[in-house]
Amino acid sequence: MNVSEVMTAQVVTVKPTSTLTEVARVMAQIESGAVPVTDGDKVIGLVTDRDIVIRGIATGVGLDSPVSGVMTSDVQTCAEGDNVADASAKMGSHQIRRLVVLNEQGNLAGILSLGDIAKDYGAKVVGRTLEEISEDTAATQ
Repeated sequence: MNVSEVMTAQVVTVKPTSTLTEVARVMAQIESGAVPVTDGDKVIGLVTDRDIVIRGIATGVGLDSPVSGVMTSDVQTCAEGDNVADASAKMGSHQIRRLVVLNEQGNLAGILSLGDIAKDYGAKVVGRTLEEISEDTAATQ
């Protein structure tokens, strides 16, 4: 099964200049804890609700600060045509819960989350991936 068959294709993005407040409102509106940060058609980062709290609020960053200051810029990606099992293994090895999915041109095509995999691919794969993500190592994102 290919990533394109299970990913979330309708993805809302924000700009690197969007404020933390604006991004938090977007997250609330779309009921998602992660939003890609784009510059034109290119993904330059990913911001999560955890990033806003841990890298932003907890360190005294103002809510009117740009999201570029708290986003993760080393975004893990996969391609639309990648196998879901391979993408799941990548999530486990990097200890992350979502991958940004790129099309053939390297532009945003969607997001693949553990929830997407669970819904369409199987609980066994999700369980194994979640176990790998939860291992106590130095890797964080």
